[in-house]
Amino acid sequence: MSQKILLIYNPKAGKGLFVQKLADVIDMFVKAGYRVEVHPTQKRKDAVDIARNAGGFIDMIVAAGGDGTLDEVVTGITMSGRDLPIGYIPVGSTNDYAASLNMSTSILEATGDIVGGEPQAVDIGEFNGDAFVYVAAFGAFTDVSYDTNQDMKNLFGHLAYIFEGMRRLPDIKSYNLKVEVEGKLHEGNYIYGMVTNSISVGGIKGMTGPNVYLDDGVFESMLIHSPTNPMELNEIITALLSGNVESTPLIEYYHTSSVHITATEPIPWTLDGEYGGNHQDVMIRNLKQRVRIILYGDKSDVLHGWRDIPGATGDDELGDGKFEVADSLKVISEEFGKILDVDV
Repeated sequence: MSQKILLIYNPKAGKGLFVQKLADVIDMFVKAGYRVEVHPTQKRKDAVDIARNAGGFIDMIVAAGGDGTLDEVVTGITMSGRDLPIGYIPVGSTNDYAASLNMSTSILEATGDIVGGEPQAVDIGEFNGDAFVYVAAFGAFTDVSYDTNQDMKNLFGHLAYIFEGMRRLPDIKSYNLKVEVEGKLHEGNYIYGMVTNSISVGGIKGMTGPNVYLDDGVFESMLIHSPTNPMELNEIITALLSGNVESTPLIEYYHTSSVHITATEPIPWTLDGEYGGNHQDVMIRNLKQRVRIILYGDKSDVLHGWRDIPGATGDDELGDGKFEVADSLKVISEEFGKILDVDV
């Protein structure tokens, strides 16, 4: 009997391009011997419920959408307790996780990679009992993704995030935190923090630091102190763009399997770019090789270290003129200086 795929897709993601290719995608799966059941998401968290309640007759779930759609599918499968392989067709605005795994952003090519690929185990994260795929973050600009209108994302792509981020500059807030990492307690005021299992965040490759592995049971954790002047802000941005995040004391960087963060007030968090709720006490754990993603070919270089991936460093991206989000950070730095009425 042929295997059955449950295809869950976000009809609004990626300027609606996937809907135009849907018949071709189904045809490719059918020609490869699969039976296909299709579900377009109807609302936020819909993919969680569909993936969690997928019947025992489903052999694979394919998520088509952005990072948020993949997050919901992974969350649903994790909640179900099943070990279903996951195919991913990235059609979002940023597609960080796909970039981390060198996955094609061509809809039909990504479909072909699923047909010809094999399941490979990767880590995911647990955030106060909820699952996330590659990043949990708080602070400056983390709410830009879910507060940016979907139509704006479709029309302007990365620029939609930039416009929204610029609007937020005067409202950057600092949080007083206690952070426990590997049995050591750190305390300070921070404008941003993220716990990641990815080489790409916000469209920026290499920002999560060196020696990143996606299946080793370890996160890359970064906390950014509050800058007191534009020079310190430039120091932070330079470190982020170069991938040399350990070059400044304004950034705390750790490789760790768990992080415990307590704040003096509830803080809004994002999980894989989607709103994750307000939390004052957060426990984040790495779930080593908890899910299986369908990958085509030998991805050992991708799973086992980002420095071997073409274009993985910020310098390469900037040199090729492709680093739109990195350029936007420079603009944001300049605008921050204007707000303080100081040259950057």
